[in-house]
Formats: sequence, structure tokens, C-alpha cells
Amino acid sequence: MIEKIKRYSTTNSLVILGIILGVTFGVLLPELALKQQVIGQIFISFLKMLVVPLVFSSIYISIMGLGSLNDLKTIGLRTIGLYLLTTALAVFLAIMVMNMVPIGEPISAEGLEYAKASEIAPFSFQAMILSFIPTNIFNSLSNGSMMQIIVFAILFAIASMHLHVDRQELMLDFFTGITNAMLTMAEWVIKLTPIGVFSLISYVIADQGVDVVLGLWKYVLMVLIVLLLHALITLPAVLAVFGRVNPFKYLSMIREAPIMAFSTASSAATLPVSMRIVEELGGVSKKHASFVLPLGATVSMDGTAAYLTIAVLYISHLAGVDLSFTDQVLLGVTVVALSVGVAALPSASLVMMVVILNQIGLPVEYIALIVAVDRILDMARTSLNVTSDLVVVKIIDQMQKRKN
Repeated sequence: MIEKIKRYSTTNSLVILGIILGVTFGVLLPELALKQQVIGQIFISFLKMLVVPLVFSSIYISIMGLGSLNDLKTIGLRTIGLYLLTTALAVFLAIMVMNMVPIGEPISAEGLEYAKASEIAPFSFQAMILSFIPTNIFNSLSNGSMMQIIVFAILFAIASMHLHVDRQELMLDFFTGITNAMLTMAEWVIKLTPIGVFSLISYVIADQGVDVVLGLWKYVLMVLIVLLLHALITLPAVLAVFGRVNPFKYLSMIREAPIMAFSTASSAATLPVSMRIVEELGGVSKKHASFVLPLGATVSMDGTAAYLTIAVLYISHLAGVDLSFTDQVLLGVTVVALSVGVAALPSASLVMMVVILNQIGLPVEYIALIVAVDRILDMARTSLNVTSDLVVVKIIDQMQKRKN
């Protein structure tokens, strides 16, 4: 255990160094930083390569390991309930801070255009539900449609419970082997993290430019402050109350996963790292990590929900529209509801923002003003999404241990 902590601590130090050097490299040598993007892309591709087999096999063995549908129902409801709770708290925090310190002066939307908004099909509850169900599981696996893969894996595992015991053991052994192999490969990829982080950060800085961030510094700062408040106050409070553990000690031990999420801007790509770290350093059982984390990587959106809330309120200020208390409550409920439902759709954040703006009656053209810094803020909000996953899985693990 001590050797593992030392190993991850060394990696953490190198990752932080990679971030600092990446920012410096991106600022001083932007042209060269743009050309070396392929290194970061290779790193993310290695991570994404592991995700589909890891998610499928992990969920399968976790459900088989639970042993009964009652345990599955209990853990499933608790997991969804906690994810909704943390998301709702993130949205409430964002609304509260934006009301205390409103930012954004009214400007005209004339000349602004956000072309991608017209490419998004109108949102419907029916389409959302249908997007959860795979019509061709092999197509879902090849496309990496996470929600569809999770739904099929759950049903496949439940069906396997009805097989003869010998066949159950055979299949469980097979998928356990796949999971262990994927986690071993994840450990190899973790060693490449400092190089991958350096490449990704330097490219983003060179591509986005510091001037863009400085031009929207109030908006960027507001988003980062809310994300930090949620990560350092709200989530630790939830972990302390429901998990009954020292939240800061736990979050310090598993900090490499949020750092990885920040650099990759992908919850799915970070999943192999999250599972490895939360089991080895966080003291979470493989059974619970295998179910809660893949689900969280798909439906948990604390950071995204807080970001969208701030973005919509910021746009309302730019448009000169004062949203009433009722409108803001509606905004909060909509963001929390969509955070689970729209997760299965491509470009989830964009879909959610367009849907919300249309529902409230705000012009989508204003998105063109804030999209310039979206990539940088995407890194921050993904890091919070993953932090929330790690908090929830620890709470579930502690709850089940107390129960047993």
C-alpha cells in the first residue's frame, strides 16, 4: 500500500510539472505546441481504447457479484439519488453565487451567430428514452455509446443470474479476466500521464490563446470559483455526512484522477484511471467501483450542470433579461433533469444549453461569445464531474460496509 502511494505521488508531482511546463510551452512557443498535438491525441486514444471493454466487463462482474436483484436495486437507487443530490447542490450553488455577484453587462446580439445551434434536433423526452436502448449492441460497442452499453450490460448480467451455476462461474471468470487485463493496461497508460498532460495543456493554451481568456476573465473566474467551492466545500460536506469519513484525506489520496480528467476533458477517458486509483488508494471495493464509476462517467454532471447554470444566467445578463425567482428555479430543475437524460446524446453540453435557452426564451446567438473559452472550462468542469463520481462511490462503499 505504501509503495502504491509513493508511486502515485511521484506521478502526481510529474503531472503537475507537466501542466506548468505545458502552459509555459503553449504561451512561449505556440506554433510548435500546435504541431505536437498528436502526442496528446495518442495518450487519449490509449485511454479511450480501454473504456468500452472495461465498462461492459466491470458492470457485468459487479452485478453478478451483488448476488441478488434487491442489492442491485438498493445500490442503483442510492447511486442515482446521490448523483442527483450532488448535481442539484452544484446548480443551487451556481444560482446563489450568480445572484450574489451578478456578472455580464447588456450587449446587442446583432451580428452574433452560433451556427451549431441549428444542427441540433429539437429535444424530446421520447428521443431521450429511446437513446438509452441499443438496437444493435455491436454498433453501440463500436461507437462507444456508453448509456446503451451500460443498459445492455445490466440486462445481460441479470439474465446471466438465471443460468446454471457452472455457466455463471465460467462467464464471471471470463469477464473478471477482461477487467483485470484492462486495469493492468490502464496502469501502463498512467505512466504516460505527465507526457500526455504536457502535450494536451500546451496545445489548448496555444490554440485558445491567453487573450481570449483575458477578454472573458470575469466569466471564466466565476465558473472556476463555483467549481472550486463545490469541490472544496459542498462535496466534502456530502462525503462527511453520508460517508462518515475524512473527506479531505480521501480526496487527497485519489487526486490523480481529477488531475487526469482536467487534462483529458473526458470522464470516459479518465474512467480506467479512476477505477484503478479508487480501489488501490481510496479503499473502495472493486464490486462497488465497477458499478458506480461507469454509471457516473455517463450520468454524473456536477461540473457541467454548474457551468451551464452560470452560462445561462450570464447570457441572460448579456441579453438584458432579469430572470425571476420562478425562472431560476425552473432553470435549476431543468439542468438537473437534463444532466441525467441528455448524457446519452452526443454533444451533451451543447444540447443542454440550447434546450435551456430555448425553454427560457433567451437567444442562442449569445453562445458565440462564450464558446471561445469552452475548451478550457470543459477541462475544469470534467475534473469536477470525476471528483463527484469519486465522492459518490466512496459513500456507496461505506454505506454497504456499514450495512454488512
